[in-house]
Amino acid sequence: MNLFGQVFAGKKVLLTGHTGFKGSWLALWLKQLGATVYGVSLPANTYPSHFQLISPECNGTMLDIGNKDLLQQIVTDFSPELVFHLAAQPLVRLSYQQPTDTWQTNVMGTVNLLEACRHSPSVRAVVVVTTDKVYENEGQRQGYMETDPLGGHDPYSASKAACELVVQSYQRSFLQQQGILVASARAGNVIGGGDWAADRLIPDVIRACQQGVPLLIRHPFAIRPWQHVLDSLSGYLCLAAELLQGKCSFSTTWNFGPSPEATQDVATVLSEMKKFWPELIWQQDQSTPVKEAQVLTLDSSKANTLLGWTPVWDFQRTAEQTALWYQAYYQQQQVISMQQLALYSHSAKQQGLAWAHTYN
Repeated sequence: MNLFGQVFAGKKVLLTGHTGFKGSWLALWLKQLGATVYGVSLPANTYPSHFQLISPECNGTMLDIGNKDLLQQIVTDFSPELVFHLAAQPLVRLSYQQPTDTWQTNVMGTVNLLEACRHSPSVRAVVVVTTDKVYENEGQRQGYMETDPLGGHDPYSASKAACELVVQSYQRSFLQQQGILVASARAGNVIGGGDWAADRLIPDVIRACQQGVPLLIRHPFAIRPWQHVLDSLSGYLCLAAELLQGKCSFSTTWNFGPSPEATQDVATVLSEMKKFWPELIWQQDQSTPVKEAQVLTLDSSKANTLLGWTPVWDFQRTAEQTALWYQAYYQQQQVISMQQLALYSHSAKQQGLAWAHTYN
């Protein structure tokens, strides 16, 4: 039995950003759950890419979400019941180099999507994925809650905070009157197999090991809420399941972060990865002037209490499964995403987690 039973079986789901790291994993999971998925995204911008390796069986269009008219036509033609919005410019350092493009994609791209949804009679629910970096980060070690002030120093974080305001405005101005439930989801630092993006810790580790060069680390003692990609996606799916049932009170903002023990500094993550990649050598990069938050943690008690959602894999298991994915790819030329999805589902059921049994 699937974790989500028949909730998504036969549902028409529009997924933006389906060629990205998170998006490709979500496309794979939704197909496994029996959904009909249509993707809207730019082509995968890394080689290899998880999307190309798994080739999820979903139709799609390579489209910049800045193209309002074509996006509206796709939503009209496909007539989805559920929309997951993951398309974004997701990198902090790139946002300093391309601030205008970052704001255009993350803010106006979201406006274009929600505008298309409000003109579609088929759409019942929308989940907009933002980030843990939407909070006004004051360096506190206590996890940020959904009611804490929004902010952001760099263009990426600030544009995602603005995206949250767009969601709130569309909900209040248009969508709730039309019976469309929209919610935003904020996850932690997501890791897992199949990510080759620039300026992300795990892909940088893998590249350094493959090339046999030392890894330069900007902030080895920066603290982040590390979680496996499937843990973040299980939260999004839990939320979407409730929205599809018409639960208006769930049309709000949600944190989906890891358990407190998974909030670790970068050096600790590197130590875990070195267990699987002994050749890993790293040193601190003293040359980077870009400002980045040193401490960032999430409080997910709202999702724990109201959705019954909790993460499945702890920090060690997350690091282990991430390393094993890359080992299988580079050493055995195997892509084990489906196997890891099955293992994750089995783990959730074995642990007796409330959300893992709710929909069966």
